[in-house]
Amino acid sequence: MKDVIAAFLKRLTAVLEFVIAMILAVGIILLSVRLIASMVNIPDLETWPNYDDLLETCFNLIIGVELIRMMYYHTSETVFEVLLFAIARQIIVDHTSTWTSLVGVCTIAVLFATRKFLFCEFGEKDETVFRAGIKVKAVNRLLGLNIPHQEGDTLLAVLEQECDRQKLPIATGTTVPLDDCQMRVLRAGNGKVTQIEILRTLSESIE
Repeated sequence: MKDVIAAFLKRLTAVLEFVIAMILAVGIILLSVRLIASMVNIPDLETWPNYDDLLETCFNLIIGVELIRMMYYHTSETVFEVLLFAIARQIIVDHTSTWTSLVGVCTIAVLFATRKFLFCEFGEKDETVFRAGIKVKAVNRLLGLNIPHQEGDTLLAVLEQECDRQKLPIATGTTVPLDDCQMRVLRAGNGKVTQIEILRTLSESIE
């Protein structure tokens, strides 16, 4: 039951992030339409948008777009881009002092150095542990997967079938690749598998 609740909460947070991203996207679209409709006012510097307002609004919309990407992809690269645009906006739009601008430029330099020397190639994994006896239908519904199975099959039954088909031993650490995920034997003893881990790749490797 604990495994099912944890998987449900993980799925729920993903759905909530998607809903928030959609709300933000709708807001950005509406603001973009408003901005386009107001372009006729640009020649008059006393009305909105003048150049400063236009620049600030465009930066805010770009940052909003990057926030949507960050909520969807969950990668270090998207976080980097949000920070980069936010700092660039602070330097370009706010017209602060020379020292503040210098700090901003140094911060951007640190971000690029971090990206070059500290980011490494990786595929972020979403890992969820289930009891071996849980129904595959429930796992597919909770995680949004499409693990092939017969009606009433458990994870253990599918694991045994795939291990037999792929000529893999059933032991702790055995990983079985499927179309949209991997199944890994997390705990096995006395010839009995008790826990199976489902792994999904959330992002491609970062260049």
